[in-house]
Amino acid sequence: MATSSITKNFVVYGEKQAEIFANAIEESANTVTTPIKVSVNKISGPEELRKLMAKRNKRNVRN
Repeated sequence: MATSSITKNFVVYGEKQAEIFANAIEESANTVTTPIKVSVNKISGPEELRKLMAKRNKRNVRN
């Protein structure tokens, strides 16, 4: 969930809307999310960064 959505103001009118809102909050709290595996390469110096940027530039060149 994006953090900007947490800062939005909203108004809940009536008992039915309050119940729907409370149920949605409870359901989202109980929803189990599975971690996503991501592979990363650590860049440990300027030369490695140059190599990475060179690869990026080659991929983005349009013929």
